[in-house]
Amino acid sequence: MKTYLPKVNLNDRKWHVVDADGAVLGRLAAQVADILRGKNKTVFTPHLDAGDFVVVINAEKVILTGKKETDKLFMSYSGWKGGERYRSVAQVRARHPERLILHAVKGMIPKNRLGDRLLTKLKVYKGSHHPHAAQKPEPLKAAA
Repeated sequence: MKTYLPKVNLNDRKWHVVDADGAVLGRLAAQVADILRGKNKTVFTPHLDAGDFVVVINAEKVILTGKKETDKLFMSYSGWKGGERYRSVAQVRARHPERLILHAVKGMIPKNRLGDRLLTKLKVYKGSHHPHAAQKPEPLKAAA
């Protein structure tokens, strides 16, 4: 008996729009990561890109539970000595609120070339407007 390997049709991908207003960051990121990988489809295969495109709007209105809003720090390193830089969630939210969602979703997808390809299908925007209306994205309810 041979193993069934599904054919991934690139024209069969859907677009989903998720409103992050009032959504908890971790739950939203887990839901988005599943759609990007294609885990919600019957043809899911771990090593194939069978997922859909996801547009997240209102990224600045996402909620973090507990004391993460004040205690969580994001670290970046320039490569130079003493080049570590720490930013709080409030600082990241003020300058680039999209990065909160991007960072959370990136941690939930594979750390390889497939994961890099999956992340290009995620579009995150600060306000409620996005330039992907021509793709006719279907509204998707954020996980509560």
